Amino acid sequence: MSELTNETRMLELKNPDKAINLFGSQDRNLTLIEESMNVVIHTRGDKLEIVGSKENVDLVSEMFIQLQELLKTGIQIGQADIVTAVKMANRGTLSKFISMYEEEIGRDHDGKPIRIKTFGQRQYVHSIQKNDVVFGVGPAGTGKTYLAVVMAVSALKKGEVKRIIISRPAVEAGESLGFLPGDLKEKVDPYLRPIYDAMYSIFGSEHTARLMDRGVIEIAPLAYMRGRTLDDAFVILDEAQNTTVPQMKMFLTRLGFGSKMIVNGDVTQIDLPRGTTSGLVHAERVLRSVKGIKFSTFDAADVVRHPVVASIIEAYSEEKTESLLNQDKEEKKQ
Repeated sequence: MSELTNETRMLELKNPDKAINLFGSQDRNLTLIEESMNVVIHTRGDKLEIVGSKENVDLVSEMFIQLQELLKTGIQIGQADIVTAVKMANRGTLSKFISMYEEEIGRDHDGKPIRIKTFGQRQYVHSIQKNDVVFGVGPAGTGKTYLAVVMAVSALKKGEVKRIIISRPAVEAGESLGFLPGDLKEKVDPYLRPIYDAMYSIFGSEHTARLMDRGVIEIAPLAYMRGRTLDDAFVILDEAQNTTVPQMKMFLTRLGFGSKMIVNGDVTQIDLPRGTTSGLVHAERVLRSVKGIKFSTFDAADVVRHPVVASIIEAYSEEKTESLLNQDKEEKKQ
């Protein structure tokens, strides 16, 4: 940073006693903000000194104001919250930061509230609340599967549905199920692990097992859906990018009365054989204007994992775009 263009601003902490939570263990939150926003932050007793360009100093100052307001509500701040604040600052949506935490969409097995973490997640949850069929399309790490499970559990507890059905196609990164030991369920279970993990975090493993034994929760490969009509159910299809067009049509037409259907996938991670059209890609094209169906799109800014993950996704996306452009140029030459 050029010292000629730097601005220095002192910001007084409203709650010095909560500074440890604000700064993070070993000042990790401050380091994350410095690296993400290209500023330098010094602690001066009950004040913060922020050094950087005027634009960045303005954004970081507003971030600290919002983070301190969040601390007042009793919520403990983690690095995920810092990442969210950074992304919203860059998007110009910091004014909505606090309101995201006011909406509790459920509680985990330990009784801790489950809240929306990004603006994209907020749009997704609201879409689920208002529509019978919702497509969540975007990269891994954006919380699609977990939020869908949370919303399903909430609907079950409220008596809005009688059961939860979760499925996914038995296709995974070029692996062949035939070489795995056991029957079909044992072969597919490892691929359903993210769904089991989400259920365990909300119900606990023992209660989840009991609900599965009673048929209240059903987790099954997509092939098990054929020929069924799913009434009074909250139905989730995960990894939908690995469905074929006929499979997607089959799944969507299972929707019965009193049911809600969520379809999640990442179109950048299709593991189908070369030349096979993804059912998710096809559905985006033909169903976007259908009444009662909502498409909710996530991007790298909605990733709630380590901030480097978002950068990795963006880098691969840029490389793929460049590759497609070069391919298009070569085809025109020919």
